[in-house]
Amino acid sequence: MAKRALHVNGVDYEIGYELLHPEHAQTIVFLHGWGANKEIMKKAFGGVFGAYQHLYLDLPGFGTSSLHVPLTSKEYAQVVEAFLEALHVTPAVIVGHSFGGKVATLLNPPTLVLLSSAGIVPPKSLWVRSKIAMFKALKTLGLGRFYRLFATKDVQGMAPVMYETLKKVVNEDMREVFRAYAGRAVICWGEDDKATPLQSGEEIARLIPNARFYPLQGDHFFFILHGARIERALEEA
Repeated sequence: MAKRALHVNGVDYEIGYELLHPEHAQTIVFLHGWGANKEIMKKAFGGVFGAYQHLYLDLPGFGTSSLHVPLTSKEYAQVVEAFLEALHVTPAVIVGHSFGGKVATLLNPPTLVLLSSAGIVPPKSLWVRSKIAMFKALKTLGLGRFYRLFATKDVQGMAPVMYETLKKVVNEDMREVFRAYAGRAVICWGEDDKATPLQSGEEIARLIPNARFYPLQGDHFFFILHGARIERALEEA
């Protein structure tokens, strides 16, 4: 595992990464989802995509990569773009899971592989809308520190910079970004995904002009058991 220091938009970062199969000319980049790191992507895909050099990285704030200020998904993409330029890498393919799918799409590679990507914001339930209203009321009264009483388990224990980042990225609607993507897209989805429902994948496949959609058995982390099938899907596209 290596690290690369960057200075992007006035902020310093250290990005942890790993390269596999450096003998190949073409590079495939793997971007993990929220709360994960490069190791889950390496576990899923380290033994496939044998025609490519593999580049696995920890997005800022995850794994071994630093984060000091909250970022939007677009700003994440700017950091990753600067990282790739520093390594003199022009990816042929970028694979993105969940939150990493948003970042991957913003990077606009020639070929995009989306795995249960975030970016389609579903309508909020009455319960969620009520929690948001309660938190805003507490914040107005100077009691915002009590947000944890209303937070999900994913938020509890989160570092403040990551919580502020989550607030920035969670409601970003990427429909226009997907619609504008002009490259080749392979979209794979867990049929039983509850975090990003199958309907979101179907919508993304309709939005991207040159896309093929593959529903596969499993939940939000379906790809861990389907590396070879996802490789075939890319070959078929």
